[in-house]
Amino acid sequence: KDGKTLMAEEPQADPRFQKAVELFNDGEWYDAHDVFEELWHETADPHRRSLQGVLQVAVAQLHLQRDNRRGATILFGEALGRLKRPGTPDLGLDIKSLCTSVEQRLRSLQRDEDPELCTVPVLRVVD
Repeated sequence: KDGKTLMAEEPQADPRFQKAVELFNDGEWYDAHDVFEELWHETADPHRRSLQGVLQVAVAQLHLQRDNRRGATILFGEALGRLKRPGTPDLGLDIKSLCTSVEQRLRSLQRDEDPELCTVPVLRVVD
């Protein structure tokens, strides 16, 4: 540890969060992952767990882009485990719809089908 104090407040209050959401929704998986990872390092649980789940979806998408189906399958599964765990904060996002698209992609990978035929994961901000 570099002695930095972890953010206790919600990470979605950080301007970088909005930037990361935009990158994610533009399919800029690598850059979205970078920004979410920065926030993740500075955030305490339970919000940290939510960030990690979203980050894992971005990395899974990156794996798909690079034709690493196995890596994508593992990360989609881990992301779902984190995001669906009871008590996981939603970060002001529609986590349910995110999980639905991730589940479709995971199922498609497990059946050796083309996950790109499924809905692309999107981070929808909810009020």
